[in-house]
Amino acid sequence: MAVRYHDVLQGSQEWADLRIGLITASEMRLIMTPKTLKAAADEKARQHLWELLAQRVTCYVEPHFYSDDMLRGHEDEVEARNLYAKHFSQVEQIGFITNDEWGFTLGYSPDGLIEDRTAAIEAKSRRQKYQIQTIVEWHMGSTTPTDFLLQCQTGMLVANLTRVDLISYSGGLPMIPMQVWPDDVIQNAIIEVCGDAEARLMKLHGAYLEALETNPDLIPTERREVQELV
Repeated sequence: MAVRYHDVLQGSQEWADLRIGLITASEMRLIMTPKTLKAAADEKARQHLWELLAQRVTCYVEPHFYSDDMLRGHEDEVEARNLYAKHFSQVEQIGFITNDEWGFTLGYSPDGLIEDRTAAIEAKSRRQKYQIQTIVEWHMGSTTPTDFLLQCQTGMLVANLTRVDLISYSGGLPMIPMQVWPDDVIQNAIIEVCGDAEARLMKLHGAYLEALETNPDLIPTERREVQELV
Protein backbone atom coordinates (compact mmCIF):
# COMPACT_ATOMS: atom_id res chain seq x y z
CA MET A 1 0.00 0.00 0.00
CA ALA A 2 1.03 3.61 -0.52
CA VAL A 3 2.39 5.54 2.47
CA ARG A 4 2.77 9.33 2.24
CA TYR A 5 5.27 11.26 4.38
CA HIS A 6 3.85 14.79 4.32
CA ASP A 7 5.97 16.33 7.06
CA VAL A 8 9.38 15.24 5.77
CA LEU A 9 11.51 17.88 4.07
CA GLN A 10 13.07 16.76 0.80
CA GLY A 11 16.84 16.82 1.08
CA SER A 12 16.81 16.39 4.86
CA GLN A 13 18.46 13.52 6.70
CA GLU A 14 15.05 12.05 7.51
CA TRP A 15 14.17 12.09 3.80
CA ALA A 16 17.50 10.47 2.89
CA ASP A 17 16.95 7.76 5.51
CA LEU A 18 13.55 6.90 4.01
CA ARG A 19 15.18 6.38 0.60
CA ILE A 20 18.02 4.14 1.71
CA GLY A 21 18.29 1.08 -0.51
CA LEU A 22 15.06 1.76 -2.41
CA ILE A 23 14.48 1.86 -6.13
CA THR A 24 12.95 5.30 -6.67
CA ALA A 25 11.12 6.99 -9.51
CA SER A 26 13.94 9.46 -10.18
CA GLU A 27 16.45 6.61 -10.62
CA MET A 28 14.27 4.26 -12.67
CA ARG A 29 16.15 5.36 -15.80
CA LEU A 30 19.28 3.74 -14.35
CA ILE A 31 17.81 0.23 -14.32
CA MET A 32 15.33 0.40 -17.21
CA THR A 33 15.45 1.55 -20.84
CA PRO A 34 12.48 3.77 -21.82
CA LYS A 35 12.57 2.88 -25.51
CA THR A 36 12.46 -0.90 -25.01
CA LEU A 37 10.81 -1.04 -21.55
CA LYS A 38 13.38 -3.71 -20.68
CA ALA A 39 15.97 -3.89 -17.94
CA ALA A 40 19.08 -1.88 -18.71
CA ALA A 41 22.18 -4.04 -19.05
CA ASP A 42 24.92 -1.41 -19.07
CA GLU A 43 27.52 -0.51 -16.46
CA LYS A 44 25.36 2.26 -14.94
CA ALA A 45 22.61 -0.27 -14.22
CA ARG A 46 25.02 -2.71 -12.61
CA GLN A 47 26.65 -0.02 -10.49
CA HIS A 48 23.27 1.29 -9.34
CA LEU A 49 22.28 -2.14 -8.05
CA TRP A 50 25.56 -2.41 -6.17
CA GLU A 51 24.93 1.04 -4.68
CA LEU A 52 21.44 0.01 -3.53
CA LEU A 53 22.84 -3.16 -1.99
CA ALA A 54 25.57 -1.19 -0.21
CA GLN A 55 22.98 1.15 1.26
CA ARG A 56 20.93 -1.80 2.51
CA VAL A 57 23.98 -3.39 4.11
CA THR A 58 25.30 -0.22 5.75
CA CYS A 59 22.12 1.89 6.17
CA TYR A 60 24.27 4.75 4.88
CA VAL A 61 24.30 6.97 1.80
CA GLU A 62 27.71 8.26 0.79
CA PRO A 63 28.10 12.05 0.31
CA HIS A 64 27.95 13.25 -3.26
CA PHE A 65 29.05 16.29 -5.23
CA TYR A 66 26.49 18.97 -6.16
CA SER A 67 27.25 20.35 -9.62
CA ASP A 68 26.30 23.83 -10.83
CA ASP A 69 23.48 22.26 -12.87
CA MET A 70 22.10 20.56 -9.76
CA LEU A 71 22.19 23.77 -7.72
CA ARG A 72 20.54 25.73 -10.54
CA GLY A 73 17.98 22.98 -10.90
CA HIS A 74 16.94 23.29 -7.26
CA GLU A 75 16.38 27.04 -7.64
CA ASP A 76 14.52 26.57 -10.93
CA GLU A 77 12.28 23.93 -9.34
CA VAL A 78 11.12 26.45 -6.73
CA GLU A 79 10.42 29.08 -9.39
CA ALA A 80 8.58 26.59 -11.61
CA ARG A 81 6.42 25.43 -8.72
CA ASN A 82 5.54 29.02 -7.82
CA LEU A 83 4.65 29.87 -11.41
CA TYR A 84 2.53 26.75 -11.73
CA ALA A 85 0.65 27.62 -8.53
CA LYS A 86 0.07 31.17 -9.80
CA HIS A 87 -1.30 30.14 -13.20
CA PHE A 88 -2.91 26.73 -12.66
CA SER A 89 -3.41 25.19 -9.25
CA GLN A 90 -2.34 25.33 -5.63
CA VAL A 91 0.61 23.04 -4.93
CA GLU A 92 1.16 21.12 -1.70
CA GLN A 93 4.72 20.05 -0.98
CA ILE A 94 5.38 16.56 0.32
CA GLY A 95 8.51 14.67 1.32
CA PHE A 96 8.27 11.10 0.14
CA ILE A 97 5.84 8.34 -0.88
CA THR A 98 6.43 4.58 -0.73
CA ASN A 99 4.41 1.62 -1.97
CA ASP A 100 5.04 -2.08 -1.26
CA GLU A 101 2.00 -3.67 -2.89
CA TRP A 102 4.10 -5.76 -5.31
CA GLY A 103 6.13 -7.58 -2.66
CA PHE A 104 8.91 -4.98 -2.78
CA THR A 105 9.01 -1.25 -2.07
CA LEU A 106 9.32 1.59 -4.56
CA GLY A 107 9.76 5.25 -3.64
CA TYR A 108 8.76 8.60 -5.12
CA SER A 109 9.53 12.23 -4.20
CA PRO A 110 7.10 14.44 -6.15
CA ASP A 111 7.80 18.14 -6.54
CA GLY A 112 4.29 18.79 -5.28
CA LEU A 113 0.76 17.42 -5.06
CA ILE A 114 -2.24 19.04 -6.74
CA GLU A 115 -5.98 18.52 -7.09
CA ASP A 116 -6.69 17.25 -3.58
CA ARG A 117 -3.51 15.12 -3.65
CA THR A 118 -4.75 13.01 -6.59
CA ALA A 119 -2.14 14.34 -9.04
CA ALA A 120 1.40 15.69 -8.88
CA ILE A 121 3.86 18.00 -10.58
CA GLU A 122 7.39 17.26 -11.71
CA ALA A 123 9.47 20.37 -12.38
CA LYS A 124 12.53 20.01 -14.60
CA SER A 125 15.24 22.62 -15.08
CA ARG A 126 16.36 22.50 -18.70
CA ARG A 127 19.20 23.98 -20.65
CA GLN A 128 17.89 26.41 -23.27
CA LYS A 129 18.58 24.14 -26.25
CA TYR A 130 16.46 21.37 -24.73
CA GLN A 131 13.71 23.81 -23.77
CA ILE A 132 13.43 25.12 -27.32
CA GLN A 133 13.48 21.55 -28.66
CA THR A 134 10.71 20.60 -26.23
CA ILE A 135 8.58 23.61 -27.16
CA VAL A 136 8.84 22.80 -30.87
CA GLU A 137 8.22 19.07 -30.45
CA TRP A 138 5.33 19.70 -28.05
CA HIS A 139 3.77 22.10 -30.60
CA MET A 140 4.12 19.39 -33.28
CA GLY A 141 2.28 16.81 -31.18
CA SER A 142 4.99 15.14 -29.11
CA THR A 143 4.16 14.42 -25.47
CA THR A 144 6.47 13.35 -22.66
CA PRO A 145 10.22 13.88 -23.22
CA THR A 146 11.80 10.42 -23.09
CA ASP A 147 14.21 11.45 -20.32
CA PHE A 148 11.34 11.84 -17.84
CA LEU A 149 8.88 9.20 -19.02
CA LEU A 150 9.86 6.49 -16.55
CA GLN A 151 10.00 8.87 -13.58
CA CYS A 152 6.48 10.15 -14.25
CA GLN A 153 5.00 6.69 -14.82
CA THR A 154 6.74 5.28 -11.73
CA GLY A 155 5.53 8.22 -9.66
CA MET A 156 1.91 7.67 -10.70
CA LEU A 157 2.27 3.95 -10.00
CA VAL A 158 3.75 4.43 -6.53
CA ALA A 159 1.37 7.19 -5.39
CA ASN A 160 -1.78 5.98 -7.21
CA LEU A 161 -2.06 9.28 -9.06
CA THR A 162 -4.44 10.21 -11.86
CA ARG A 163 -1.75 12.18 -13.72
CA VAL A 164 1.51 14.11 -13.47
CA ASP A 165 1.96 17.61 -14.83
CA LEU A 166 5.52 17.63 -16.14
CA ILE A 167 6.86 21.18 -16.04
CA SER A 168 9.75 22.02 -18.35
CA TYR A 169 11.47 25.20 -17.18
CA SER A 170 14.35 27.30 -18.51
CA GLY A 171 14.77 30.84 -17.25
CA GLY A 172 14.15 33.38 -20.04
CA LEU A 173 12.06 30.96 -22.13
CA PRO A 174 8.37 29.98 -21.86
CA MET A 175 7.56 27.36 -19.24
CA ILE A 176 5.65 24.30 -20.46
CA PRO A 177 3.32 22.20 -18.30
CA MET A 178 2.69 18.86 -20.07
CA GLN A 179 0.08 16.42 -18.79
CA VAL A 180 1.25 12.80 -18.44
CA TRP A 181 -1.34 10.07 -17.94
CA PRO A 182 -0.92 6.54 -16.55
CA ASP A 183 0.10 3.95 -19.13
CA ASP A 184 -0.63 0.34 -18.13
CA VAL A 185 1.93 -1.10 -20.55
CA ILE A 186 4.75 1.03 -19.18
CA GLN A 187 3.74 0.57 -15.56
CA ASN A 188 3.48 -3.22 -15.89
CA ALA A 189 6.96 -3.22 -17.44
CA ILE A 190 8.23 -1.14 -14.50
CA ILE A 191 6.83 -3.68 -12.03
CA GLU A 192 8.42 -6.57 -13.92
CA VAL A 193 11.85 -4.94 -14.21
CA CYS A 194 11.84 -3.87 -10.56
CA GLY A 195 10.75 -7.33 -9.44
CA ASP A 196 13.69 -8.85 -11.30
CA ALA A 197 16.04 -6.22 -9.83
CA GLU A 198 14.81 -6.96 -6.31
CA ALA A 199 15.35 -10.70 -6.83
CA ARG A 200 18.91 -10.00 -7.97
CA LEU A 201 19.53 -7.73 -4.98
CA MET A 202 18.33 -10.43 -2.59
CA LYS A 203 20.62 -12.97 -4.24
CA LEU A 204 23.61 -10.63 -4.05
CA HIS A 205 22.83 -9.79 -0.44
CA GLY A 206 22.81 -13.49 0.39
CA ALA A 207 26.18 -13.91 -1.30
CA TYR A 208 27.58 -11.00 0.73
CA LEU A 209 26.39 -12.52 4.02
CA GLU A 210 27.86 -15.87 3.03
CA ALA A 211 31.19 -14.18 2.33
CA LEU A 212 31.17 -12.66 5.83
CA GLU A 213 30.46 -16.00 7.43
CA THR A 214 33.01 -18.07 5.52
CA ASN A 215 35.97 -15.74 5.04
CA PRO A 216 38.02 -15.23 8.25
CA ASP A 217 40.38 -12.83 6.49
CA LEU A 218 37.76 -10.05 6.26
CA ILE A 219 38.79 -7.38 8.77
CA PRO A 220 36.13 -5.03 10.27
CA THR A 221 36.69 -1.29 9.86
CA GLU A 222 35.16 1.93 11.19
CA ARG A 223 33.67 4.60 8.93
CA ARG A 224 35.19 8.07 9.16
CA GLU A 225 32.86 11.02 8.96
CA VAL A 226 33.42 13.08 5.80
CA GLN A 227 32.10 16.46 4.79
CA GLU A 228 29.64 16.58 1.91
CA LEU A 229 31.14 18.21 -1.15
CA VAL A 230 29.13 21.20 -2.36
